[in-house]
Amino acid sequence: MTHPCVVTLDRKSAPRVLFAGDRLVEVDLPAGSRVVYPKQPLAGLKDPDAAIRYAINHPYNSDPLHAKLFPGMKVTIAIDDISLPLPPMKRPDVRERVLTIVLDLLSDHGVDDVEMIIATSVHRRMRDWEVRHIVGDKIFNAYWPKRLYNHDAEDPNGMKSVGETELGEPVVLNRRAVESDLIIYVNLNLVPMDGGHKSVAVGLCGYESLKPHHNPRVMRKCHSYMDPKSSELNTVVVRQGRVANKALNVFTIETTINNNMFDKPLSFLHKNEDDWSGNEKLAFKAMKYALDRTPSHLRQEIFQRVPSPFEITGVFAGETEAVHAKTLERCFEQYCVPIEGQADILVSGVPYISPYNINAYLNPLLVQVMVQGYLHNMYRGNPLVKKGGTVIFMHPCSDRFDHDQHAPYVEFVHRLLPETRDAMVLHKKYEEEFSKNPAYLQMYRKGHAYHPVHPFFMWYWGEAGRQHIGRVIVVGADNEYIPKLLGYETAKTMHEALEMAKDTAPKSPDIMCFHLPPIMMGEVSIPKGAGGAS
Repeated sequence: MTHPCVVTLDRKSAPRVLFAGDRLVEVDLPAGSRVVYPKQPLAGLKDPDAAIRYAINHPYNSDPLHAKLFPGMKVTIAIDDISLPLPPMKRPDVRERVLTIVLDLLSDHGVDDVEMIIATSVHRRMRDWEVRHIVGDKIFNAYWPKRLYNHDAEDPNGMKSVGETELGEPVVLNRRAVESDLIIYVNLNLVPMDGGHKSVAVGLCGYESLKPHHNPRVMRKCHSYMDPKSSELNTVVVRQGRVANKALNVFTIETTINNNMFDKPLSFLHKNEDDWSGNEKLAFKAMKYALDRTPSHLRQEIFQRVPSPFEITGVFAGETEAVHAKTLERCFEQYCVPIEGQADILVSGVPYISPYNINAYLNPLLVQVMVQGYLHNMYRGNPLVKKGGTVIFMHPCSDRFDHDQHAPYVEFVHRLLPETRDAMVLHKKYEEEFSKNPAYLQMYRKGHAYHPVHPFFMWYWGEAGRQHIGRVIVVGADNEYIPKLLGYETAKTMHEALEMAKDTAPKSPDIMCFHLPPIMMGEVSIPKGAGGAS
């Protein structure tokens, strides 16, 4: 039976509206194409603060939080960073809600030695105004910057070994957290890849602890990053997390949100275009007209700075693995759309935003992450496109970088990729060189740049997609150089791209449009006798 989120187009169907960076583009797809839409947002909790209090007082496989507290103890609270949610949520952010309740509880039990760490791992340092948005004015004013600060994975005195896994994988974490009587991790679980052991074992770690899983060998063994049981990355992180949790006292608080990305004036973007009302069609035309005539940097500003009306759908607390099992159930409930059969040709837009370009432009390396990393991995069961199939996406692929955030990316793209796209060669030949670059390390530690190894991780992130997808065609690129550098073909129009794709597709190809955003996952089943899979 066809799921209501999966629509088969007929000749009367309206054009589909896809993101192409910070623009919206109308695309006519052939009759018979399937369009997959996200589920409607789950209902938010009626009283989130009550749900938070209930969760920390009725935890899974753990004593209640209050029973773990005693006067004079040292407590570290770690907090998910700016990479989620996408876009930022309207205030109060769920992290502010959780922190307010937890800090009051600590105060009531005489716990004064409290520090909060933004768990950035090797992501960029958050700016003060970005931190203020997620923790709120009261907490920010009371704690920033002495007792609320960014993790520094390169601080020579700020990291401490916890041990290693049975396979010799090191677990080196933030010293303050390791030396605390209690670590409370406050998580916002945007997608199933987030949370669980990834919170402490990755969010508070350094480069040495990332190397065992952020490498091409592991990434090639991942069969969907978004389905933890099929992800070799998750397998390694769980081993490290269990070492951390055995040595440390960790209390996990995880929260889930719905996919209500677009506020009321733009809520029609969540709907099937055939169901738009007359007023919604006019609103779209007006918005597209305005965006097409607005300079690029202002379009980016408009989209980046408008927060989303996400609602909290779940709060779970206690022992990490027991908590995360509940979190995953809620995530899959929101995101998974049943799809029967894989596509020969997969079509999608690529929006202006990713976890790694908040308040910056989506540079070419991050476009690759979105296409062969996230888009390819938005499934459980079977990939959206058949092995060797074609992906068509829309984005300008501009040769444009934010030099404050992404300085190492520029050298990676323009010096290394012209030499090779082979992830294993890049890993063995150049990663160590970048990891020790003093200028890049200084920009990471004192500025707002990603760690110098981050562009390598971003290339590895697309490795599973590169191994599976046969061809990638970009529509609407504003240059030929960058797509070619990434290994992509180019087409001026969607019609041209589809005709190109048919050269290597079956006679009557199955065309599927994955209508992102908001976030969704395909739960892909393969009918008996059908080809594909793997």
